Amino acid sequence: MITVVIPTIGRPTLKATVAALDPGTGPGFDVIVVDDRPDGRSCEPLDVPGDQVKVIRSGGRGPAAARNAGWRAARTPWVAFLDDDVVPLPGWAEALRADLSGLPDHVAGTQGRLEVPLPPGRRPTDAERTTAGLAGAVWITADMAYRRSVLDRTGGFDERFPRAYREDSDLALRLLGAGFSLVRGDRRTRHPVRDDGFWASVRAQRGNADDALMRRFHGPGWRAAAGAARGRLRRHVLVTVLGAGAVAAFLTGHRRTGAALAAGWAALSAEFAWARIAPGPRTRDEVLRMVVTSVVIPPVACVHRLRGEARRRR
Repeated sequence: MITVVIPTIGRPTLKATVAALDPGTGPGFDVIVVDDRPDGRSCEPLDVPGDQVKVIRSGGRGPAAARNAGWRAARTPWVAFLDDDVVPLPGWAEALRADLSGLPDHVAGTQGRLEVPLPPGRRPTDAERTTAGLAGAVWITADMAYRRSVLDRTGGFDERFPRAYREDSDLALRLLGAGFSLVRGDRRTRHPVRDDGFWASVRAQRGNADDALMRRFHGPGWRAAAGAARGRLRRHVLVTVLGAGAVAAFLTGHRRTGAALAAGWAALSAEFAWARIAPGPRTRDEVLRMVVTSVVIPPVACVHRLRGEARRRR
């Protein structure tokens, strides 16, 4: 009845994801791991427990293409997608079967419930709060099951979304627009928080390019339809313009104008940094990370949005 598809780039968390499924223990329950590492690294075998897990390759074309390769290799009526950094909780397989059993034909998919354990005894960091937000997100493929027939009818995930960002929302909005329904199930999956490094929040700004595609495909109201939070792009644009204007004014000898623009840039940059520092643990390392990245994020976000708009027009 069900095939579980897990796209991966070889993260060490994959082993725990697959092991939690205990593949091969139930009837009609298959597991396909899609190795999306670039060809040059795919010669290294993945550390996948069990000999009943099928591993296929997708050539490093991104998670949307990897998931498409996975569901097209499946032969079951339902395909459940998991990310390679989540851990299904005990009883997940039985709960998934219960979630899918008896669903009417107009229901195209069902979402699992994510739990994000936060460190006890202190406030979460900015990165941990971002991960915790996944617990309330809708239609994300960290744990999402779809009818294979619906995926076949719609073409599955749009591979023009090259990252693990917005490709799941795009598919959900297309299905809802086609008259299908999506529901929440009762199965539970844990999404641990992880430290992706000092510059993780800056790298995440690449998603602004995908937001441009979402606006192109689904109109200006796509955020409300997809349950996505309103971003800070307009403020990022203003901060970037003020900073660039200040530099230009100083270089051309207009010191008073440059000072005024620099003051505006500094005030807005401080507001952004404090908005990220205030809810957190306020440790020295966390404050330093927030101050530095809050200065870098606005221009990086603008560059990626412009890149997305140019791609959208093409």
